[in-house]
Amino acid sequence: MFFITRRALLACAAAAACLNAAPALADTAWPDKPVRLVVPYTPGGATDIVARLIAQKLVDDTKWTFIVDNRAGGNGNIGMDVVAKSKPDGYTIGLGQTANLAINPTLFPKMPYDALKDLVAVSVVASQPVVLVVRADAPYKSLADLVAAAKAKPGEIKQALAGTGTLGHMAGEVLAKRAGFQVLNVPYKGAAPAITDLLGGQTDYMFATPQGALAMVKGGKLRALAVTSAKRLPVMPEVPTVGESYKGFEAVDWKALVVPAGTPADIVKKLNAAVDKALAKPATISQLLAEGSTPVGGSPEQAAQYVKAEHARWGAAVREAGVRPEWAPFS
Repeated sequence: MFFITRRALLACAAAAACLNAAPALADTAWPDKPVRLVVPYTPGGATDIVARLIAQKLVDDTKWTFIVDNRAGGNGNIGMDVVAKSKPDGYTIGLGQTANLAINPTLFPKMPYDALKDLVAVSVVASQPVVLVVRADAPYKSLADLVAAAKAKPGEIKQALAGTGTLGHMAGEVLAKRAGFQVLNVPYKGAAPAITDLLGGQTDYMFATPQGALAMVKGGKLRALAVTSAKRLPVMPEVPTVGESYKGFEAVDWKALVVPAGTPADIVKKLNAAVDKALAKPATISQLLAEGSTPVGGSPEQAAQYVKAEHARWGAAVREAGVRPEWAPFS
């Protein structure tokens, strides 16, 4: 999609020549070679799509070179561990998210990295809610209908999960607690089989990503009852938020650029400024909104504060729900 071109290589060579001629500060020298962007999920997923979009915008604006490196596994832990253990020189960055920076630290009994100590947040790039969906022919016409049915039949209404510890899972746990019903989870290895069984009637509802739900909602196969963002989604304006029924409810899958702890502050600031500029462009905003995301941006300090707050919030939610992983790759 974008990558090492002849022009980029010549630019790198020119930068190296300048470095040999005279010493330079890190903020002027970086980057003088390709930057690896680690995506802790498979190609084509929601995180990968945002990562490639932002990387391409950075290439367009700065002419820097990025190589996207997909390192899936461990609910995002494997990729983030690669970033955490990389040399802190600005040449390895990662796109973390709610699961591997805020949920997993409490979900897994042992983690290969400390999300708050081993990684430094550069920018919260975007956030995206999940969408509560049911089959189009289901008897539930609203969130209230689903909650009433779950209360009337404790333990019988089934929630499909794309995986244990995902944002969809945790959103369902928090909703059940707020609404006062018992949630019966049915975990799957990914969103595709979860949606297949939902359509087949083996489960009753699911919190799906906008990318996974939108086409089927528009195609008349699924019905969207609510979204978990604070405001309604521009791509689904007719769908109410959960917060309209349960005040203050919000569950979003945010994505944050992170670097290894110890990365020079001037590199962090330079990368942050470039990301903020890219996020402010109308084309970037429209592309993110079209796939159900909202651009965020802000300073590195704001990003760090946000990640810390989400780490505490979702850690408490995991403990209260008593969620345990189906597997523990680092235990």
